Amino acid sequence: MEITMKKSKKHPYISKQKGVCGGRSVIEGTRIPIWSIIKWYKVGLSVEDIIREFPQLTPSQIHDAFSYYYDNQEEGEKDIAENENETFFRDIGK
Repeated sequence: MEITMKKSKKHPYISKQKGVCGGRSVIEGTRIPIWSIIKWYKVGLSVEDIIREFPQLTPSQIHDAFSYYYDNQEEGEKDIAENENETFFRDIGK
C-alpha cells in the first residue's frame, strides 16, 4: 500500500496576481501588500500593533508575510524601496 501525501502550499496566506497591487505579493484575498506589513514591522510595530492597523488580518497571515519576506528578501526589499513614498504607508499617529 502506497501512502501519498498532499503537498501543502509553502505560504498559504500569500498570493501574487497580475493586476492586483502591481503583481506584488499580497495577503491572499486582500490588497494588502507584503512589503507594507514588513515596513510596519521595521519601524517597530509588533504583530499586535499591525493587527490594530489591519484588523481584518490574523496573526497567522502576518507571520506568513514575515516568512514569505525572509524566503524572498530581495523581492521584499525591492518592493519596499519602490514604494518608499507610497501613500498606503502612513505615519503612526496622524
